[in-house]
Amino acid sequence: MSMPWGDSIWLALALFFVMEGVLPLAFPAHWRAWFRQMIELRDGQIRFLGLLSVLAGAAILLIA
Repeated sequence: MSMPWGDSIWLALALFFVMEGVLPLAFPAHWRAWFRQMIELRDGQIRFLGLLSVLAGAAILLIA
């Protein structure tokens, strides 16, 4: 049973918001400290973290 593309996109977006909200909800002080550290990173370092995130997501999609 396959899910239509539109439903899959909404499901993925909903899961993204749930995952993004877990850390600020559970550990707001730690999340704030981590966010401050992220602000101090150089653009290249932030881009590298973004690249790692994209590659990890693509790998999970290929495996699933």
